[in-house]
Amino acid sequence: HKVSIIPRGIGTLGYTIQRPTEDRFLISQSELRNRISVLLAGRAAEQLIFSEATTGAADDLAKATDIAHAMVTRYGMSEALGLMALDIKQPQFLGQQERDMLSGYGEEIATMVSRAVREILDNTLQETLGLLKKNEAILREMATRLLQEETIDEDTLLTYKTRLLEGAQVTPP
Repeated sequence: HKVSIIPRGIGTLGYTIQRPTEDRFLISQSELRNRISVLLAGRAAEQLIFSEATTGAADDLAKATDIAHAMVTRYGMSEALGLMALDIKQPQFLGQQERDMLSGYGEEIATMVSRAVREILDNTLQETLGLLKKNEAILREMATRLLQEETIDEDTLLTYKTRLLEGAQVTPP
């Protein structure tokens, strides 16, 4: 709904606001991957444009990792681990600490979880990079506009979205 490069708070160099368009109780695997793709888009753009990563995507990487980890350990969305729910929080009686069931598994399962999470992140990054390469002219146009105006509002973003969905070609600035 809004993208800005105006720094807000400590360590925030800009922001992207995404508001839900409807009340949701269930999220599909493809929607979770799309959320990860949005979070990885900054890192993918850095790779595409500058051929180098910066620390700017640190918070987004942490959020993307959390989603991928939940896909593997809570939602059974990993081919390698199947339908097992590994990350089960079990509340304890009378104020005792919650116990994380994932820690009860051995090193082999922990390694499998790490590999599955990394596979989701790596595959999604490559898909996102491909989308940005395909639409590099629009990426550059939006970046130029952000540098000029510092914020892009919802109406402008919808215009770019329409152009992307229609496969419109633009001339790079």
